[in-house]
Amino acid sequence: MWAEACGLLERAERLHRQFFRIPTRAREVTWEPPADIFETEHEYWIMVALPGVLPSAMEIIVADNIVHVRAERPLPHSLRRASVERMEIPYGRFQRTFELPGSSYELSGHEAIQGCLVIRLHKLF
Repeated sequence: MWAEACGLLERAERLHRQFFRIPTRAREVTWEPPADIFETEHEYWIMVALPGVLPSAMEIIVADNIVHVRAERPLPHSLRRASVERMEIPYGRFQRTFELPGSSYELSGHEAIQGCLVIRLHKLF
């Protein structure tokens, strides 16, 4: 039981390092949002958790079987001089890259649904 608890703590630490780190340069990517990927017969759906980020501010690039999602989740201007008591929601530049099986996909559309970016990719057979 102790080994299991230690394993869970190690996994939590690894996830924290993956999703949030302090930037060393102003335009550096600082975090990766969590995502889910679903496959249907003709499409892939990628759901990326991005509360507070407008879809119009995101860059979505599809090249062959690689999908890149980039943008920035800015800290509200009124809080930039506030002292941080706790910060669990990451801010700053983010990027996620997904490699899908197969050869080629076309962006069918994207929209924000309940704080998630939903990307639809049509399979090109």
